[in-house]
Amino acid sequence: MKTVKLGSQGAVVSRMGLGCMGMSEFYGNRDDQESAATLLRALDLGVTFLDTADTYGIGDNEELIGKTLKGRRDEVFLATKFANRRTKAEPNKWVIDGSPEWVKQACDESLQRLGMDYIDLYYQHRVDPNVPIEETVGAMADLVKAGKAKYLGLSEASPATIRRAHKVHPITALQTEYSLWTRDVEAEILPTTRELGIGFVPYSPLGRGFLTGTIKKEELVDTDSRATRMPRFQGENFDKNQVIVDRVRAIAERKGVKPGQLALAWVLAKGEDLIPIPGTKRRKYLEENAAAADIQLSPEEVAELEAAVPEDAIAGTRYAEANMKFVDQTV
Repeated sequence: MKTVKLGSQGAVVSRMGLGCMGMSEFYGNRDDQESAATLLRALDLGVTFLDTADTYGIGDNEELIGKTLKGRRDEVFLATKFANRRTKAEPNKWVIDGSPEWVKQACDESLQRLGMDYIDLYYQHRVDPNVPIEETVGAMADLVKAGKAKYLGLSEASPATIRRAHKVHPITALQTEYSLWTRDVEAEILPTTRELGIGFVPYSPLGRGFLTGTIKKEELVDTDSRATRMPRFQGENFDKNQVIVDRVRAIAERKGVKPGQLALAWVLAKGEDLIPIPGTKRRKYLEENAAAADIQLSPEEVAELEAAVPEDAIAGTRYAEANMKFVDQTV
């Protein structure tokens, strides 16, 4: 697996990362044994950029990573996040907290769960609309000075917020959803990160699995996957989006790859400053995703894919209405 620079502060990561959220929550039943095997297989494949957050499994995901990778810390570039506060007593109650006090407490608690002395990349998971970004990033900068974090990142922040944060302390990475069917960042956010020398980490580069072409409408019923609550997976939206995925599948078959691999290759083809973090909890899919890093797309193939998946043809918003207000936040 090739390595590339993430941002302009010196971070170097694998060309593709691994999103670990689904190992502990949101996407069906947990299998910690298979998840642990997937983490170890990722290192063997050179996929060493691992992404987690304190809210995934409400701490369980960080503990899983820390336990599994004990003794292999030097092989990993680990990103975790804070700001989405939840408790196991009330898992459905979410509070966004960007207060300086919570920044420092959350970091210490993450380090304890991970069993690590420092975090490679520490993100604010969502921007707190009630706390000036300067205060939050100022507290995050203190973590860098204390040696608890090496690099800082934001997630789902607006261009204006990114600029203000970057003035307080250099931001190494912005993590935001980006894929063939979520391309709104191309208008302002991606140009902003490129102007400032900030790396871009696309999450859900497979459209929460939809772009793999393996999700069937009837199988979404009575599952505990968060996809069932996403507008793009519901009712007529699913049917309209399935037409789009069928086009991707046809192009993939012609190229001799899987639809999901083609979708990942498209993200990679958009620039070396984009490091996608497809999530999986199974070795089989990890290996498929990692192989996408070797797929080369010509400019003509990129254009064909974008014509097959026009942005205005995607049916439904990427989150439910209540959650959309927390993306691309300006404070």
